[in-house]
Amino acid sequence: MAPQGPYNPDARSLSCDLLVVGGGIVGLWVARLAGQAGLSVVLLEAAKIGSGASGGLLGALMPHMPERWNPKKQFQFDALVSLETKIAEIEAETGLACGYRRCGRLLPLAKPHHADLAIDWAADAQTRWQTPTGGYSWQLLDRAPAQDWPAVRSMPHGLVLETLAARVNPRRYLTALAAGLGGDVTTIEGDALHGVVPATGVATTTAGRSIKAGSVVLTAGHAGFALLERLTGRPSTDFGIGVKGQAALLEADIDPAWPLVFQDGTYVVPHEGGVAAVGSTSETTFASGTETDGQLDDVVAKAAALCPALAGAPVIERWAGIRPKAVKRDPMIGPVPGYGGLFVATGGFKITFGIAHEMARCVLDFALEGRGEGIPQSFRIEHHLAG
Repeated sequence: MAPQGPYNPDARSLSCDLLVVGGGIVGLWVARLAGQAGLSVVLLEAAKIGSGASGGLLGALMPHMPERWNPKKQFQFDALVSLETKIAEIEAETGLACGYRRCGRLLPLAKPHHADLAIDWAADAQTRWQTPTGGYSWQLLDRAPAQDWPAVRSMPHGLVLETLAARVNPRRYLTALAAGLGGDVTTIEGDALHGVVPATGVATTTAGRSIKAGSVVLTAGHAGFALLERLTGRPSTDFGIGVKGQAALLEADIDPAWPLVFQDGTYVVPHEGGVAAVGSTSETTFASGTETDGQLDDVVAKAAALCPALAGAPVIERWAGIRPKAVKRDPMIGPVPGYGGLFVATGGFKITFGIAHEMARCVLDFALEGRGEGIPQSFRIEHHLAG
């Protein structure tokens, strides 16, 4: 990807208002919003933009259940609602499609008590999933909207269609977002953060660059936990761990407007172009974070059983990556204690794509205003580090 902005990325010495470390979905949003705010930005990516967990296949944007409402669920709801407009803006600016659709989600009910819960949650959605201009529903169905989507045997106690969920093509979204950074933003790929000197605000890189930055925001996914260990001296596990996920892209003659299907950890997500993405595993122990294995074969088999329309579908691509899971599961956002000018936004785990733009807004509010406006208490870094 060609560097953007006024700087020569080959220069050994740079300066900027904000250094963003990590070119995944959160880092790109931080860079975009900071550039729109008039800041000079350097976006530093160790490999290629979107080469980590953000460059996967699924693209499922699924809400939390509408029951037991709390600030975290409200934050995610607001983000999922606003993302549609944000993506439309990026598509209009760049002319690049992101593969976004508010497709909804089907949840087959496998056990009797699931049906009872679904009735309660339908009422919760009527209260919680509302906006000033309308709302989203949690509907109980007695049959699938399309044959074998999902299988009748997967739903002995009925089916739920919720209308809030959406999907996006992760790679197209990243490409459009990178093209829409605009402003005074320089992108540097193939170089990683080595260290930061708090007293001077100077960051050094593994390629020998020196970058003087007013503030530094770490958005490097699971690799950010190791960076925090090196910078602060605290064990990386105080901040979080990496969890491996595997997914596959299948060639399938299906309608891209169909809702995504989710049951018991298995995702089936229709996309444009006659393909469906299926996944995913959640592995805390693994030898390689980027190689697929027999666990993915199991996922593909489960997806075909769940949605027989995929039976025998050729596998176009197999993918594996490591997602960041903060120590207390919720996203981790805010100033790193004892390290002035250093901020972090990571740990969104499975919900990152739906809330990345709001994670970016919050961390920039910390960096520029010292507040973190609108961030749930459970997202704050001090919450994760307490105890």
